[in-house]
Amino acid sequence: MNSKQKTLLEKITEAKLGGGLKKIEKQHKKKKLTARERVDLFLDKNSFEEIGILVTHRTTDFGMEKQQFYGDGVVTGYGTVNGRLTYIFAQDFTVFGGALSETHAEKICKIMDLAMKVGAPVIGLNDSGGARIQEGVRSLGGYADIFYRNVQASGVIPQISAIMGPCAGGAVYSPAMTDFTLMVEDTSYMFVTGPNVVKTVTNEEITSEELGGASAHSTKSGVTHLTAANDVECIIKTRKLLSYIPQNNREKAPDQPFEIKDEIREELENIIPEDAHKPYDMKKVIEGICDKDSLMEIQEDFADNIVVGFARLAGKSIGIVANQPMSLAGVLDVNSSKKAARFVRFCDAFNIPLLVLVDVPGFLPGSDQEWNGIIVNGAKLLYALSEATVPRITVITRKAYGGAYDVMNSKHIGADMNFAWPTAEIAVMGAKGASEIIFKKEISEAANPEAKWKEKEAEYAYKFADPYRAARRGFIDEVILPKNTRRKLIKAYAMLENKEVLKPSRKHGNIPL
Repeated sequence: MNSKQKTLLEKITEAKLGGGLKKIEKQHKKKKLTARERVDLFLDKNSFEEIGILVTHRTTDFGMEKQQFYGDGVVTGYGTVNGRLTYIFAQDFTVFGGALSETHAEKICKIMDLAMKVGAPVIGLNDSGGARIQEGVRSLGGYADIFYRNVQASGVIPQISAIMGPCAGGAVYSPAMTDFTLMVEDTSYMFVTGPNVVKTVTNEEITSEELGGASAHSTKSGVTHLTAANDVECIIKTRKLLSYIPQNNREKAPDQPFEIKDEIREELENIIPEDAHKPYDMKKVIEGICDKDSLMEIQEDFADNIVVGFARLAGKSIGIVANQPMSLAGVLDVNSSKKAARFVRFCDAFNIPLLVLVDVPGFLPGSDQEWNGIIVNGAKLLYALSEATVPRITVITRKAYGGAYDVMNSKHIGADMNFAWPTAEIAVMGAKGASEIIFKKEISEAANPEAKWKEKEAEYAYKFADPYRAARRGFIDEVILPKNTRRKLIKAYAMLENKEVLKPSRKHGNIPL
């Protein structure tokens, strides 16, 4: 080996270490891993194959020709996660702050193109200061090339973005178009315009963390689906997320080994309180129905009046949408409707069966909701479920009132199987409000209006506040004991496993965005 070749290998080795050992040591003090450490940790041991390690930028302006780094600030390649092929790119903040150049973008696009051809997930580990300003429009064009591929890949292969550092300006739109976004607390942030611009335009004093940190996006905007305390936890959560989803839209999610027994769950019998106005935790219902410790909740801290997430039933992956009586009595509002609709559309795109657990008193009333578009946002969930062709099963645990009954995967919008517990109340509205309207005259003319109201409320509840009237009409397939729910669902999903739906010929529908 001659000296020139040796020097080249030394430079490549240095590049593999993410810009030098000193920089690695400095980042470790901040508990922030380098791009290559992240890739090595994310993929199965010794499975990573790098693509484009010798790529360098082509810029000669502003003295850039003197600053050449192999890889040009992004590590790209493929490997396996739990033995399954996965494509990955990791931006390297130690090279020009991870700024995206023309060649940087080309490397990412090449990975995305390969993933589309082969049918495997793409994972992006984002850590970039944004567009490389020395390249001008070429850098902007690079972003657009990536955006276009995000859209073409949507619904074809899973796309996951882990924000592990800064992500600002146009860079935020690629993660926003991927299926799931994860953020690391205290070290990552996303925003279109930073604190300095905000201060200039609005005179508002705000930090990067307050404006676009993990907490802000997980609780206020709903932009991020999962948060992690550090890089390692973020990688672990991303690997876990992949275990619930298939490689592409032509496959089904991988099954886990499971031996079916009698599957009776006695603990479900005592979850619903005798007082219909008393809340209970729907997550306990989910835990009682699904395989032990299998629930992976998505957007846990955003719109917590609805629970969405992945779980397993007899080893098979399912998507869960469930009203949460512990928050706002489980009503549907603007944020919960959007949250559930997007999750439903992901599951439908990737052949993941849906389980909808219903305890909903209706839509949240108020001027704030109306002015923020509860009509169009509620319609998103209605549209998403009506459009879904995967196996869809509903279990009504307690309230199912008004239009929210229709929206929450009712038989009328194409649900395959609809079960109800004996505690279910299926009606236009609650007995108290309904009796006040229907028997208004009788109540007002009674010697004791309060007593008459209670009498009529009981009369209405007797006639309508149970699942049997709906079952007689075929809107409910069976009224089941809570303890039998898991067994019924396992059998129903097995029956629906080969479900096929012929859809109308059209370019695409027009979901109410």
